[in-house]
Amino acid sequence: MSSTGRIRAAVRPTRASASSSPAVSTTGITVYGCEQDEALLFREMAPRFGMVPTITEEAVSVANAGLAAGNRCISVGHKTHVTRSTLTALSRVGVEYLSTRSVGSDHIDVSYAKSIGISVGNVAYSPDSVADYALMLMLMAVRQAKATVRRTDAHDYRLSDIRGKELRDLTVGVVGTGRIGTAVIDRLQGFGCRVLAYDNRPGTAADYVPLDELLRHSDIVTLHTPLTAETRHLLDRRRIEQMKGGAFVINTGRGQLIDTEALLPALESGRLGGAALDVLEGEEGIFYTDCRNKLIENRSLLRLQELPNVHISPHMAYYTERALSDTIRNSLVNCLDFESRATCES
Repeated sequence: MSSTGRIRAAVRPTRASASSSPAVSTTGITVYGCEQDEALLFREMAPRFGMVPTITEEAVSVANAGLAAGNRCISVGHKTHVTRSTLTALSRVGVEYLSTRSVGSDHIDVSYAKSIGISVGNVAYSPDSVADYALMLMLMAVRQAKATVRRTDAHDYRLSDIRGKELRDLTVGVVGTGRIGTAVIDRLQGFGCRVLAYDNRPGTAADYVPLDELLRHSDIVTLHTPLTAETRHLLDRRRIEQMKGGAFVINTGRGQLIDTEALLPALESGRLGGAALDVLEGEEGIFYTDCRNKLIENRSLLRLQELPNVHISPHMAYYTERALSDTIRNSLVNCLDFESRATCES
């Protein structure tokens, strides 16, 4: 069932961006795939920005593209793939700008959207949300947290045969040094470990090295690069074989950055020390769903979850109150900025 609602407001917006163009007093935006906590914030913030939202829980589709009629701007979540047919339907009802409530836009065919006159924008939110989570996963991995919890849940309180490691004794390789990767590096400095970095566009104070060198020397490899055609299976079989024996893999970026079928044998054989994966290939339709009474067809996920040295979480590194607030606010700002530009160009 969908839930739609409108807010009527004539409040002059207080802008959170650097744009100097004046915004119209009331601007429409249709918000798709909007969960209850998001809806509350949209309803709270929209009047401050002089915006009138149409909110629906349904993911954007051809069938409900008409909800955007009369609004040039829409907002979508990251959980749903936006098909070409949906983009076409949106264009036909007058949509010109699509703001995704995520850092990545790999769930949208951005080139096709552009070809039919729809601009696509993403949002920035607190990088600390993902950075904190990535550090937590590193600590859990090197201290065998999953195996420990399993044993204690079974009332086995003996110590493991494997001692934990301290971060200050390790080398951590950070792949991708945008806002999140940089925040991870900042946190790692407090632990006193050696940090290596790789990025096609170095942008922070770090010890940058080629990717192959980073993989050979890192005890932990943490991924923070966007998913593109070039980064899909960035960690493929060849690169996984290059990794230091006993190393750990942390992924809070996108599941397809890792070739899961290549990772599994390295974990099962013990050549790698473990993995902590907040994202996974084929997570769509599984993560964010109660699957307790459902058949899970992703065999790789099931194999990974059987391993005591692999931690899986359902794409939740971003899931904090501050990040949510940033996401909603910046979704509104994105649309206001687009409307301002469109008004100036008309």
